[in-house]
Amino acid sequence: MALSVKIESFEGPLDLLLHLIDVNKFNIFDIPIVEITAQYMEYVQAMETQDLNIMSEFLVMAATLLEIKAKMLLPVEVNEEGEEIDPREDLVQKLLEYKMYKYMSFELRDRLSMSGKTMYKSPTIPEEVAEYETPVNLEELVGDLTLKQLDRIFQSIMKRQTDKIDPIRSKFGRIEQEEVSLDEKMVSVRAYAAENPRFRFSALMEGQKSRIQMIVTFLAILELMKTGELSVIQEHPFDDMLIVAQL
Repeated sequence: MALSVKIESFEGPLDLLLHLIDVNKFNIFDIPIVEITAQYMEYVQAMETQDLNIMSEFLVMAATLLEIKAKMLLPVEVNEEGEEIDPREDLVQKLLEYKMYKYMSFELRDRLSMSGKTMYKSPTIPEEVAEYETPVNLEELVGDLTLKQLDRIFQSIMKRQTDKIDPIRSKFGRIEQEEVSLDEKMVSVRAYAAENPRFRFSALMEGQKSRIQMIVTFLAILELMKTGELSVIQEHPFDDMLIVAQL
């Protein structure tokens, strides 16, 4: 009675070798070439296929294994650095690369199967998001101006005010004026803008009576720009700013 052997299907000779290594729990970096060659040849002899292309791939690997087996019986070769050359090195490298690509294909297959189970929901906008209003864009209000340019204009006005001080009378005692708050100055600037919808920054600053008044006025303009009540236009760098009321 003939012995019936059932052979698993493998994608190629490397797939068969990996199967034999896993089944026998061999170390892939130290393959017992005699044993693996014998088992490989048994599988090849038991294969029932008429496709010469497939058989040729397995026969080429069989020849490679027999060649490695023969080299393992010969004296060990040494390279230029004095290290021993392992005849199995190229085969191990091919097995590792094949194993990596095989596992990557499994990962892609699993992701593809999981993607079919993904459910999508039509977008719904919460009421608070739908009622959201876009805040004032400060960059559009200020235009090409930068904080450095604003500071330079402010410093030039402050210098002109300093140049007006009498060097003799400035040494005399003076009566300190009550400090004005930012809120009060914002009210004052709003009133000025209502009467003068378009005015120069320097014109407003020159009307201030003290350094503290100028500083608070400058801060009030910045706050009103932030709320969108005022916008600034400057045609050329270092020019005086034109302030426009957004009423």
